[in-house]
Amino acid sequence: MKLDAFVTTLEIERAGEYAATLERNGFHGVWIAETQVDPMLSLAVAATRTRSLRLGTGIAIAFARSPMVMAMDAWSLQRASRGRLDLGLGTQVRAHIERRFGMPYDRPGARIREYVKALRHIWGAFQHEHRLAFKGEFYRFDLMSPFFDPGPIEHPRIAIHLAAVNEGMFAVAGELADGIVAHPFSTPEYLRDVGMPALAKGLARANRARSEVEVSCPVFTLVENSPTLAADESYVRQQLAFYASTPTYRAVLAHHGWSEIGEKLSDLARRGRFDELPRLVSDAMLEAFVTRARSHEELGRRLTKRYAGLLDRIGLYGDATEIAPGQVGALAELLAMA
Repeated sequence: MKLDAFVTTLEIERAGEYAATLERNGFHGVWIAETQVDPMLSLAVAATRTRSLRLGTGIAIAFARSPMVMAMDAWSLQRASRGRLDLGLGTQVRAHIERRFGMPYDRPGARIREYVKALRHIWGAFQHEHRLAFKGEFYRFDLMSPFFDPGPIEHPRIAIHLAAVNEGMFAVAGELADGIVAHPFSTPEYLRDVGMPALAKGLARANRARSEVEVSCPVFTLVENSPTLAADESYVRQQLAFYASTPTYRAVLAHHGWSEIGEKLSDLARRGRFDELPRLVSDAMLEAFVTRARSHEELGRRLTKRYAGLLDRIGLYGDATEIAPGQVGALAELLAMA
C-alpha cells in the first residue's frame, strides 16, 4: 500500500508549498476534495511546485461540469504535471447537483458511465487519434476546430478514479475506471463485505483483473501521543457525524446496524442543528471508522492489519503536513510491505 494525504479543502495560495512539503516528506500523492475550492485550481498550482507527487481530485464533481470542460482542465493538468494526474470523479447527491449547482441529476449510474466514455473520446480527439464525434444519450460532442484544440501531449493516458460508496458505483468502477476513490465514510468491514464483492462483479462483467483497478480510500486516524489529540478526536467525531447524516451513505451504517442513528442525524441536519450531530457518534462507531494508535509507527502496523488486501493507497484524512518527515517515512515503509 502507498501513503497519500487527503485534504477536504486547500486554498489556491497555499497549494504550492503544501504539495511541495508533502513531496519532501515522502508522500506518494495528495487528494484534494471539492468543497470550498475547485480542486483543479489548487492542483494546477501544485503541479508547478512538485516533480513526483501524484495529484488527485478526491473528488471533482462530474455532474457540475460538462465533460468537455472537465476534459480540458484535466488535459492541462496532465500536461503541467507531466503525467501525474489522478482524476477522481464523483456524482455527488441529487440535492447538491440540482440545488447547489443547478444541473440535471437523472439516472446517475448511466450518466457517469457515459461521462467517462465521453472524456476518453475527447482526449483521443485532443491527441489526434480520431476526430471528435461522440453522441450518447446524455452528451454530444462533434465540433472542434483547430483554434479550440489543445493538441497532443506527452502523457495522454489520464487515470480516471470513480468515487464509490454503494455497491452500484463499486461495480461501475470495476467495469470501466482505472481506480476507485472509496468514501472516507467507509469501514474495513464494509469495504471487505460490500465494496470488494461489488468491485469483483464489475471486473467480471468487463473481463478485467483486480490489478487493473487501483483502490484508494481516505481514512480517519488518531495518534495518542499527538499534542493535538483532543482537537483531532473532536474533528473526527464532527466529520463522521456529518457524513452519517447524509441518507446516501446510509448503507454503511446499515451494514453495522446503526440505521437508527443515521435517521436521527439526518433529522437534526434537516433542522439545521449541526452542532448537535457529534454527540450521537458512539464509541463503537469511532472504533469502526477510526484507526487509533499510540504512535505513527504503531499506526502503520494497525493500518496494515485493517486494510491489507483491500486498499492499494491509503490517504490520511486531515493535515498531513503536521506529521514529522521521519514519522511519514516509517509509516510509508510499513504500508509498503503490505
